[in-house]
Amino acid sequence: MTSLVDAACDPITLFAGLSFQAEARASECLIAGDPFRRPARAKDLPFIPLDRPLGPDRLASNSALVLHRLLFNAYETDLLFLPAAKDAAEPDWDSFDAFYGPESIACAQAARPRLEHLAFAGLEAEIDLAGKWSPALTLAYFQDFLAREQAASAEPEENDPLLASLLAAEDPQAAARHYLVQMAPDFLSEASAMARLSPGAYGPLQSALFNVLIDEYGAAVHAAKHSSLFETVMASVGLDPRPHAYWQFYQPGSLALVNYFHYLAANKGHFFRYLGALFYTEASLVNITGRQSRALRRIFGKAIDTRYFDEHHHIDRHHSRMVLARLIEPAIAAYGSRAIAGILRGFEELRLLQAAADRDLAAQINWAGQLRRNDPRAAGHIAAWRAGSGPGETFREVSDERSTTHIHPDDRLLLLETGSMDFFPLAGVNLALKAGDHLFIPQGRLHGSIVTAPECLYHQPILSPDVARTLA
Repeated sequence: MTSLVDAACDPITLFAGLSFQAEARASECLIAGDPFRRPARAKDLPFIPLDRPLGPDRLASNSALVLHRLLFNAYETDLLFLPAAKDAAEPDWDSFDAFYGPESIACAQAARPRLEHLAFAGLEAEIDLAGKWSPALTLAYFQDFLAREQAASAEPEENDPLLASLLAAEDPQAAARHYLVQMAPDFLSEASAMARLSPGAYGPLQSALFNVLIDEYGAAVHAAKHSSLFETVMASVGLDPRPHAYWQFYQPGSLALVNYFHYLAANKGHFFRYLGALFYTEASLVNITGRQSRALRRIFGKAIDTRYFDEHHHIDRHHSRMVLARLIEPAIAAYGSRAIAGILRGFEELRLLQAAADRDLAAQINWAGQLRRNDPRAAGHIAAWRAGSGPGETFREVSDERSTTHIHPDDRLLLLETGSMDFFPLAGVNLALKAGDHLFIPQGRLHGSIVTAPECLYHQPILSPDVARTLA
């Protein structure tokens, strides 16, 4: 793999230097009131996979995390975020000016095409559109999907593996808050990717798409704007609704889903793929939002405000039919096989990406929910590692030193020799560890930590797959 450290003039390296600010500061789990501060570990930059595009099978990896963090930042240099007036008498305009400065914009534009290729070219090999897709067959395929999604909305929440993981968690509220955090990078600026397609002149399709956009923006009533409704959801369960307060806890799959829509909308040649992805979203939301609302009310009771999900369960019945009748059908009628190929590809690529992101999030929640200190099954492996059997790493850190959230490419134990630390497996969940404690961190799981003693010496024995299976 090409090292970014050696590629001094590489546009990805240059943008990373501007985009990824320093490691998170002491006690900085929450990035309060500064949507432009987005810490990452400098040593993770070489994990960006310059050798080949990522496939869906590599989504739960540090490569995907760093890549999608950086691509997300590149897209968001096109979006306007203003500091909330209530955060400070004088907002941090230096961060604002740096994020939107000409150097940042130029580097983002230079790096973006390569980042997009690495992030999404791997999807193409996963989708087989063989066969003759006539307009009638294509529309029948989509109509059947819509009917099945509408019928599925009445199914029990437990039939959805991701919602089932929330309901079965030892602490369902903690798991559900982490689940809501994964929606924040999209829903707090909802429809921003769609808005990229407002300019131009492409006839009735433009007006139909703008009709959907108007609904997303609450028909100019700020309180009814979908992002405003999601802010209310977050605040009702004690989450900070400001943009990117939980930057450190966005999982790679969550970022990938947002990035995919920006990718299609920012590259106008992918317009038909965008229509297919939009239809998948609008049609599937009819199903999932109804079950999300019911599951969240079961978990939080009357405390949670579910109007965001209830509104989507209602409006997306209309939007899904509108996208099919006023966007997809006319596009196919006017542009034939070109439209069909693009629409089908966007539909199937997003379905594939959504499934991979859901699996990753369910795995994170299941691991965090079962996480135990000092599993006695690990004692023999620790003894063997101390005796010199097997690879591993050792770290010596001082008080308030933080390991910004990241993912390991292998299965590891975390073993504290001296000192203490707080360990973070989910947003808002702190696990206090002291000398002698150990726990299991499977590959692919997002986590971070902060040292809480004057000094902490800890080890990370790397486990073989066979050994890891005994601890899973």
